[in-house]
Amino acid sequence: MRTFNRFPCVSLSKSYPVINGWAGILNELHELSREKGPVLIDCYHGVFIDQIIERVTESFPTAFILDTRSCMYSEKQIKEMVYPDVTDDRIFGQMTELSLSNFFCPDRVGSAKLEIEKRTYACFIIGPGATLISDNWGTLVYADMPRWEIQQRQRAHLIDNLGVFNKDEEDWMLLYKQGYFVDWRVLDRYKKTMFDSIDFLLDTTRHDEPKMVSYSAILDAYDITVSQPFSVVPFFDPGPWGGQWMKSNFDLPNNGSNYAWCFNCVPEENSLLIEIGEELIEIPAINIVFRHPQKLLGDEIVERFGDEFPIRFDYLDTIQGGNLSLQVHPTKEYIKQQFNMDYTQDESYYILEAEEDAVVYLGFKEDADVQECIASLKKAQEGRESFDADRFVEKWPAKKHDHFLIPAGTIHCSGTGCMVLEVSATPYIFTFKLWDWGRLGLDGKPRPINITHGEQVLDASRQTQWVREQLVTQISEISSGAGWKEECTGLHSTQFIETRRHWFNEPVTHSTNGTLQVIAVVEGDHVMIESPNGDFQPFTANYGEVVIIPASIDQFTIHPSDSTPTRHGTLKAYVRQS
Repeated sequence: MRTFNRFPCVSLSKSYPVINGWAGILNELHELSREKGPVLIDCYHGVFIDQIIERVTESFPTAFILDTRSCMYSEKQIKEMVYPDVTDDRIFGQMTELSLSNFFCPDRVGSAKLEIEKRTYACFIIGPGATLISDNWGTLVYADMPRWEIQQRQRAHLIDNLGVFNKDEEDWMLLYKQGYFVDWRVLDRYKKTMFDSIDFLLDTTRHDEPKMVSYSAILDAYDITVSQPFSVVPFFDPGPWGGQWMKSNFDLPNNGSNYAWCFNCVPEENSLLIEIGEELIEIPAINIVFRHPQKLLGDEIVERFGDEFPIRFDYLDTIQGGNLSLQVHPTKEYIKQQFNMDYTQDESYYILEAEEDAVVYLGFKEDADVQECIASLKKAQEGRESFDADRFVEKWPAKKHDHFLIPAGTIHCSGTGCMVLEVSATPYIFTFKLWDWGRLGLDGKPRPINITHGEQVLDASRQTQWVREQLVTQISEISSGAGWKEECTGLHSTQFIETRRHWFNEPVTHSTNGTLQVIAVVEGDHVMIESPNGDFQPFTANYGEVVIIPASIDQFTIHPSDSTPTRHGTLKAYVRQS
């Protein structure tokens, strides 16, 4: 039995020097400063900027060091500027239209430029927007950061939001919200303009000591990644309802905690590991989308969604855990009106594993009074009564390989006893929790309930008979042959994602038709993904792992493992043609 790979990586065949540790990095930057002039260390949100400045100052006490944050507007002005996007809500805001230049005061930038022009040696400009401060530079270093690591730093109150000093904010979710709706959008727009200008990547993500490598190596990695199957680095998180299945089956640390989530195909959040010789460099996986949208996603997806990765795979583990929160997702019209998002979180639950009494809550009961349900939810939220979900919401038995479709507006949640592979569209933050079974979050505080939003989008027509006919394990055979069968398992006709399941005990050839595909191994020990023409190296995917197939790959063949003679199964998702 092969072990779940928690640290997949993309390997470079070409050798590039990697500089380890501050001493070597600063020595290199000092020499570059002598030879070429000002050194810019530009930073994404979440980078420990003060630590970088401290290290440079210690090493070069006579150097001119400019913190780009000193050129921004005042904290008060920035808070006023971002307030329409941040709002007073604990969870939700508006997707900002701001750019990074909006954060900088022209007078302060002008004064900084005059100071920089006087310096010919040992000049360092450090912080986000460094290229906005200096028109001419000798070396540009970019310190990047995956969003999952940013969230860990926010939870620990180690970092501020862009242009403000709020890391001590008691509720870390407010830090996350401003990151999601403002900081990351602003800095992503800026980063996209820089790929061909960066000289070095500074990796400070999870190392005791940072690593620096030529950005040529990173550009090489981007090119290689979109020419072969690849996996991003999965991350795991506990939750108040979390279970125990992943802990024992995905080789996770037995640290006394449950594991509720596994995000294993969310490039906006995940990182990508680049193997350079014996060194590993960690970068945000979303950079692949920004750098090569057509090669990764395909022309039609780019035309519809831009440089956004529209398909999300993640796991929800409730085996020996609890029910997820009862919830609903916004309709397309509502999410655009309220949050300035162009598409919504339609989703589905594919049951990877299930205990004997596992259930999924999905849709209203046939005789349910939806207005009475909403009134009861509000009373429960006020603490006046406990919400009786079984009275209003239909409950369906769930067994291994069932597939429950959940178009936006449908009340739903997984019950206990399920290992759910969630296949959905990407806007993962937009979950309107309606009832959380009277429990607290892991922080000891009530989890946010969003009945005000939820009642605006609940579809009262999604009742027992309709749900049974439209959403519960709607399987149809597409084609078959000796040793294989292809089935359509969804999603619903109102959703833009198609899923196909293949059962096989002999090799099966797939075509991408020029569009992104995402595949999970749902049965069998492991499979091998190969190119019929030898265009990429064979890629092994173990049970439960998720693989991204770039649109640039024309065909690929999936081979069953030799060690398991029984049937193998994969679930494939792609965007339907419009």
